[in-house]
Amino acid sequence: MYKKMNSRYLTGVMVLAASVLLQGCGLFGSKGSASEKANASGEVTGVPNRSGWQQTLPHEMVPVKAGTFWMGQADEDIAVSKSSLNKQVTISEFYMDKYEVSNNKYRQFLEAVRMGELALSTPTTLKDPPQFNIDELLPDTTVWSQSFTHHYGDPLMEYYFEHPAFDDYPVVGISWEQAKKFCEWKTYHMNANDKSEYDMPRFRLPSEAEWEYAAKGGKEIAKYPWGGPYLKNRRGCLMANFKPGRGNYIDDGFAYTAPVDTYAPNGFGIYNMSGNVAEWVEDAYNPAGSALTWDLDPKYEDENESRKVVRGGSWKDIAHYLETSTRTYEYQDVKTAHIGFRTVMTFIGRSGSMDVRASRRRRR
Repeated sequence: MYKKMNSRYLTGVMVLAASVLLQGCGLFGSKGSASEKANASGEVTGVPNRSGWQQTLPHEMVPVKAGTFWMGQADEDIAVSKSSLNKQVTISEFYMDKYEVSNNKYRQFLEAVRMGELALSTPTTLKDPPQFNIDELLPDTTVWSQSFTHHYGDPLMEYYFEHPAFDDYPVVGISWEQAKKFCEWKTYHMNANDKSEYDMPRFRLPSEAEWEYAAKGGKEIAKYPWGGPYLKNRRGCLMANFKPGRGNYIDDGFAYTAPVDTYAPNGFGIYNMSGNVAEWVEDAYNPAGSALTWDLDPKYEDENESRKVVRGGSWKDIAHYLETSTRTYEYQDVKTAHIGFRTVMTFIGRSGSMDVRASRRRRR
């Protein structure tokens, strides 16, 4: 009994002596003590005791690392638009939604606004909650009948957004302005309900350059998200949801839209960058946009231009619109049965330093 007690006493003395010695070497010492002493003596060392911060990967988003690629035409310009000239650009790191925004995710937005519960508990962000008018946010379900001449779209008009059978299908009937409102809510929803001391960057629509870079899946030049040049894989299966031929909508497996996780993802792990629904992006449309923008994180902005760029092609489009370089546009207040969207988030950190482990999300 005496020997055990004596051994414990000696062990304690040794641990105490070791900790004192190691503190002298700076191994176990207080990290901020030297800075605090220097500050007290009039030196400038920065604000002490700033807690560390690490950006997390939000739910169902994928990291897109920085890189350089050739933005622009990857095949013949069959429309002779000359609006997608080749240009080498560099894109910084960002996160992008793995899937197009679904009916059910957009419904969560509407329910939060309708119930007045933009934060689930006591808000943790210092920012004021955004103000929304529910009537201005509802998707236009009549697009299934009104977008097409002499088309029996009544079943989709009645069921597509409301019925649980379509929960995982991409939301449509959404204008560019409504997509921006969704991003605003999603940002507040995340920052108001987490436990982090600092707000995460805001969600937003991707720039046109970010969208094309992500669509190419890590390839410098790619006609389609899967590379190309063919629309079918080795088994003869179509690689996207589009219109393979005149009057033929069903050969890809779906007459209209498909669930957002259908078909194989591209090199970045992103689904349906071509086909299913075309997607709103941030940029205003200009045929000469490529020549006007910078070659580092380009984005064309014009508050007086109501035309906004649409990318990716949809379930009703021919293969030309599926190409990663094809540019189209729509007016920002227009709602259709073939345009949806997805969100992105800027990655904050040293250029080229993105370090995301795909196997698990970082926790704040």
